[in-house]
Amino acid sequence: MLVHGLGRTHRSMWAMAWALGRSGYQVINWRYPSTQAPIAELSGRLDRELTARLHAVDGPVHFVTHSMGGIVLRRYLADVALANVGRVVMLAPPNQGSEVVDRLRDWWLFRRATGPAGTELGTGAGGPAELPGIPVELGIIAGRRPANPIFSRWIEGENDGKVGVARTALAGMSDFLVVDRGHTWLAWQPVVIRQVQAFLEEGRFRSG
Repeated sequence: MLVHGLGRTHRSMWAMAWALGRSGYQVINWRYPSTQAPIAELSGRLDRELTARLHAVDGPVHFVTHSMGGIVLRRYLADVALANVGRVVMLAPPNQGSEVVDRLRDWWLFRRATGPAGTELGTGAGGPAELPGIPVELGIIAGRRPANPIFSRWIEGENDGKVGVARTALAGMSDFLVVDRGHTWLAWQPVVIRQVQAFLEEGRFRSG
């Protein structure tokens, strides 16, 4: 199952969906209104729309998320007991929040563009860092090629222009990979798609 990020649609995961489908996976590319509700409500929408279908799958259900999609999934798995959850790969997830949100959350244009969920992605109280971890095999891929030099200056250490590499990490993760790519199109990069396939198959990323 694929979960796109903030301000995007399921189309942003098309390349990933196509590649995984060709590899033999039955792919659900979930579409949800990421800027229209808080993260808790988006998680609830995932529950209402797909939990029964996921429970009925004969075999493990794997997840691949991009950006805020990983936070929606964390909230969902904290609230829903999905016995057949398999492996999870998160692409550039703001698991410890983003300094960019800290800077912009009170600006009306940012709030209008990102909606309630966008303002919840900061590094402080009430942010993603306070959500529980994921007690499954988890692989995280972070980017370190920022496309926005202004945003990049607000972020400590290596970053993809929106999220710091260090802030993508999550306690208990099985593997971690940093690639020389930016945030927005990470799910379209061939190297990333190959590593996602490797983790879903083997529970680890491939070296080299």
